[in-house]
Amino acid sequence: MVKIASQMIPLGTKAFDFQLKDVTSNQTKTLKETSFDKGLVVVFIRNKCPYVEPILGQLIALAKEYQPKGIAFIAINSNDPTLYPDDTTEEMKAFAEKHHFPFPYLDDGEQVAAKGFGAVCTPDFFLFDQGLNCIYRGQFDDSRPENNLPVTGKDLKEALDCLLAKKKVPDSQLPSHGCRIKWRT
Repeated sequence: MVKIASQMIPLGTKAFDFQLKDVTSNQTKTLKETSFDKGLVVVFIRNKCPYVEPILGQLIALAKEYQPKGIAFIAINSNDPTLYPDDTTEEMKAFAEKHHFPFPYLDDGEQVAAKGFGAVCTPDFFLFDQGLNCIYRGQFDDSRPENNLPVTGKDLKEALDCLLAKKKVPDSQLPSHGCRIKWRT
């Protein structure tokens, strides 16, 4: 496993308008059709990533806590399913059902959304305000499989709390670290 850092797109970048299949509902989802009152979290994950697996429970809990407050969550898998059969639509659906995802899990096997958002690793987090401007991009928290720190989601949670309180999210944001997205060759 090779760890890489997210590329930290410029704050203020507009959210990419995707059109992707939700593996749980089998419906196509677009950014424009995504319903939210206050903000949108987009996270790039994959089914078998040693950096995603430890945070998954806390990510789901965070989504359940903040969705009633007007924050939508979307997870996207952009790995090449041809080279990585753990990331096929069928495997994604089984993974989402096993973990009871409270948010859509979108298949980006063509990798258009990953490129549009500037995602390069899993997990890779982006928070957008009501105007779909990026106000946070970076890590979930300081935990990593190699450091044994507890998973708290504190960095993303702080950004969400600032958004809800109508405060500026601090510019000092740390990149996420994880497995590189498995690009098509």
